Amino acid sequence: MADVRLELARELIEKGSRLREQGDYELAADLYRRSLELHPMPEAHTGLGAAYRGLGRLDDAIQECEKAIALDPEFGGSYNDIGACLIEMGRPEEAVEWLEKATRHTHRRGCHLPWYNLGRVWAARELFNRARECFETAVEIEPDYRPALEALARIRRLVQ
Repeated sequence: MADVRLELARELIEKGSRLREQGDYELAADLYRRSLELHPMPEAHTGLGAAYRGLGRLDDAIQECEKAIALDPEFGGSYNDIGACLIEMGRPEEAVEWLEKATRHTHRRGCHLPWYNLGRVWAARELFNRARECFETAVEIEPDYRPALEALARIRRLVQ
């Protein structure tokens, strides 16, 4: 029975992720919550956090990511998502610690994101060489990630 619950929970996470990518954050959040009822997993907490972030519920998003980290401290996406929320909340100084942790713990899909977000922090603080290095790392990891490519082009124009 536990295997069936785990498999159903994973299916709900996958469906929630597709809906979140399409911008249907409410329905995605519902599927993540249902997944968590079946079997708590860091992926579901992080997905729910991302859905909450899409809904502008940044404090709730951070709480879900903290729950994911409690289940699996190596789940780097949660660290990145906390950092991204803190940037959106106008607290980039606090985001740095979380994003740096994400660069050390992200070994799955999305490992370019903490580098991109760190670059955003450094660019906002006008630390352009540090920002450039972060954007370059993001592009090395994910060569087609348009936001990092565009940010890198802007930074290179500034630093010339």
